[in-house]
Amino acid sequence: MAGATYVADLSEGTLVDATFAVQRKARRRTRNGDPFLTVELADRTGRVPAVVWKDVNLLGSRFEQGDTVRVLGRVETYGGRLQIEVRDLERVEGGDPLDLVPGSRRDAETLDGFLEFLAGEIHHPGLARLVGRFVEDARIRERMRNAPAAESHHAYAGGLLEHTVAVAALCREAAQLHPRLDGDLLLAAALLHDVGRTETFTGGVTIALSEEGRLLGHVLAGVRMIDAAARAVELGEPALLPLLNAVAGHHGPLEGRRLETPEAVALFHANALDARIGEALAAPDGRVTR
Repeated sequence: MAGATYVADLSEGTLVDATFAVQRKARRRTRNGDPFLTVELADRTGRVPAVVWKDVNLLGSRFEQGDTVRVLGRVETYGGRLQIEVRDLERVEGGDPLDLVPGSRRDAETLDGFLEFLAGEIHHPGLARLVGRFVEDARIRERMRNAPAAESHHAYAGGLLEHTVAVAALCREAAQLHPRLDGDLLLAAALLHDVGRTETFTGGVTIALSEEGRLLGHVLAGVRMIDAAARAVELGEPALLPLLNAVAGHHGPLEGRRLETPEAVALFHANALDARIGEALAAPDGRVTR
């Protein structure tokens, strides 16, 4: 079969001659003690595992995690999944790996516009100032456009922005359907619920945790960021505390606590809904295992 250009085109037996970004690289040993390499390759259409069985030292010395590489190989099935058996590999000098990794399924400019629109829908002066502090921060906006939302869902550049907009849009609709919800509080919490992700993933093509991500996790990192920003804009605790409760509990109640407000409940379910949909859309057979 002819060489395939994109991950999405791969099938068993396909000959591969294509350029990828290296998202993960690990050296392992067989049961007999022979070395081999496991690699995760990516392009704009998806990710695929790869393995180097032969000339491990030679080929392994040619590239590192985060590089752009040209791969020659053949697609095989292992454990029910497609993978590339690499026969030759060369590092591509001057290639930008971020041009190759999967990106947001929606246009970033459109998502940016939605983010700003949703932030503008907050009428509570203090919450509007707080959210505005993040929306107007160029560094945070850039990180949202390039960071994944998680390792399990929206796991691609721009996934964080896409997920944030989706969760906020779901929460806005929920507040319109249930007028007794505090719409400003819920929308602010939705827009900020994953802001900690901007600090807990390293940059570049590899989805890897930063030191803050490893030690604190994105929820605590986000709570710290929001608390510091709230002090800067002089947001009082009557608005801040339920906001922090919703953000801190968006993956479920903290140990020994419960979701204290209806807004926290709404955010928890909106986050879970978009995450599960993202997982299902990314699964080869359209299904998730949990």
